[in-house]
Amino acid sequence: MAMLNELGGRETLRRQMTELAVRLAKEGRWEDAVRINRAIIENFPNDIEAYNRLGKALLELRRYEEARDAYVKALELDPHNTIAQRNLSRLGLLASELAKEKVPQTPKLPPEMFIEEMGKTGVTTLIHPNRERAVQLSAGDEVVLRPKGRSLIVEGIDGSYLGEIEPRLAQRLVRLMEGGNRYVAAISQVTDAGDVKVFIREVFQHPSQIGKLSFLPEQKGELIRPYVRERLVRQDEVEPILDEEIWEELEGDEWEQARNRLAEAEAVDLEEEEEEDPTPELEEDVP
Repeated sequence: MAMLNELGGRETLRRQMTELAVRLAKEGRWEDAVRINRAIIENFPNDIEAYNRLGKALLELRRYEEARDAYVKALELDPHNTIAQRNLSRLGLLASELAKEKVPQTPKLPPEMFIEEMGKTGVTTLIHPNRERAVQLSAGDEVVLRPKGRSLIVEGIDGSYLGEIEPRLAQRLVRLMEGGNRYVAAISQVTDAGDVKVFIREVFQHPSQIGKLSFLPEQKGELIRPYVRERLVRQDEVEPILDEEIWEELEGDEWEQARNRLAEAEAVDLEEEEEEDPTPELEEDVP
């Protein structure tokens, strides 16, 4: 008889707690509903409906991971529970939408930034590229140049590593950045072979750096394209094209004069760099 009374008492308690949980849900008191349903589960761990009610309250509070756990537990107790199945499907859709919202939208440089200027812009292929991250970006997506010693690291806006600027150009740009120059950069191209090309533009030249070109006509490993005709560049297809007519116009004396002026500027620049940096230059590899 005592046992029956005890069982009757527990069932009464369960019924009362359930009625309270239902009332709290109807009133939209979700925090209180979470507490009472957890109390029910603590006393009656196999109460499937309590898990469903707990999942509903947590869902309303946008505590999605906890809500999922509650519905999973309900399904463990009853694999055919349609309420738990339906809400787990809903949570799956919510998780997918939330993941899309959390993906940072990489800003693009405005099209006019990709108009090349002699000595102020260049395109270079990264060394040690992070191809898996780079393929998630497209032409025009802004990237960040971060000096690290004499190296120049290229990162995404989210801080992810993308690669490094080749050493000779990196050392030059780092010196100019230390002197006060500022640069912006963006993805130029990610090739099918996995090469990651980056476009770099000088946007501010410090007075102390006047006369120093950021990009020389030739840099080790590739030709830095020094000029293109100003034109409208599509935002979704940023591919600066070398204007060969400009080179054709520079014939004879004009060509030699242009080359001589650049050579003189480079010589003066290198002399100043050697005075600033006593570190001996590394010998270049002989192919």
